[in-house]
Amino acid sequence: MMARPLVWRGAASLGTRLAPLASLVALPLVAPSVGAQQLSQPARAGVPSTPMELIAEGSTATKIVLALLVVLSLISWGVMLAKWFELRRVTRSGHAFLREFEHAPSLDAAETAANRAMASPFTDVFRRAMLFLSETRPALGGTTDRTARLSGSQVEALRLVLDAETNAERDRLSRFIPWLATIGSVSPLIGLFGTVLGVISAFTGIAQKGSGNLGAVAPGVAEALIATAAALAVAIPAVFGYNIFASRLNRVDSELEGFGSELIAMLVREGRI
Repeated sequence: MMARPLVWRGAASLGTRLAPLASLVALPLVAPSVGAQQLSQPARAGVPSTPMELIAEGSTATKIVLALLVVLSLISWGVMLAKWFELRRVTRSGHAFLREFEHAPSLDAAETAANRAMASPFTDVFRRAMLFLSETRPALGGTTDRTARLSGSQVEALRLVLDAETNAERDRLSRFIPWLATIGSVSPLIGLFGTVLGVISAFTGIAQKGSGNLGAVAPGVAEALIATAAALAVAIPAVFGYNIFASRLNRVDSELEGFGSELIAMLVREGRI
């Protein structure tokens, strides 16, 4: 009966002695998780989280590439907007004059319609033809008769005048449109240059930090992807706009050629050729 209290007190003293050892064993299990959190926070803090931060922290060469792409984008959109309004005005005014020309009973009535119509390539071609006819009258024996016949050489000269004026109008309408083709073909190359610079920056970050973690690789890779995306955003609208405007210019060109043929046919009907 006297031994049981002695054994119980010994077990209690043994547990008291082992308690500090248990705390030391449990400490390494907790410390690594706390240290990992402390180490991961600076690593995430050093990585930009938005595209603007990536651009702001990017290299000077990448910023120059992106600035150049922005300038090319502004130029292409400016050209597309200006040409859209110009071709819209030309199409509306030109088609209005063509309707009046087709229903004109005579060349004099067509000239009256051209004088009151809005300026367009069709009215310019018509006025140039009428100017040629007025300049040709002295060569017809000094006559002032507007219905005097033209000789074969004069008719050929009139055709050349119509062709030259048609080409001049086409060149005027197509001005600045080749810029869209140039921007559409050059922008991807500029973006590729920015991509190469971003990859170089990524490898430089790996070399400086001595490891391939996210903080070393992400900025350079992000610069490369942003440059590629920016180049595509510039090139795609430029190529799309160039194809649309080229198609519309071809249609206007064919309409001008048809108008010249109709003008010659009107001269034939009136007996001037």
